[in-house]
Amino acid sequence: QVQLVESGGGLVQVGGSLRLSCAASGRTFTMYGMGWFRQAPGKERELIAGISWTGGDTYYADSVKGRFTISRDNAKSTLYLQMNSLKPEDTAVYYCAYGTTGWASPRSLDYNYWGQGTQVTVSS
Repeated sequence: QVQLVESGGGLVQVGGSLRLSCAASGRTFTMYGMGWFRQAPGKERELIAGISWTGGDTYYADSVKGRFTISRDNAKSTLYLQMNSLKPEDTAVYYCAYGTTGWASPRSLDYNYWGQGTQVTVSS
């Protein structure tokens, strides 16, 4: 049974930082690229970061480039998202997802199996 469990969300002030974690199970973690998505109220879910199975290749959406860092610990089957310089527009539910390939794909269609999400709220 594939399972992804996100944690680390919360309330933070503008300019603050948070680190999200995603514990993965049910699949051979090291075979797949992984991604982080987010969905703000009234908006579609968007892919914001991806990472290859080795961790050596990454993708970032323009909206988070330079502020967010995706990483993974294959020994712990855990995915991370370090978020710095947070803005009110970063407020959303954040989801991790398995890729369907081993690459850091920039295409939402190349991801499946999302977790339940963790809420991030940035207050101004």
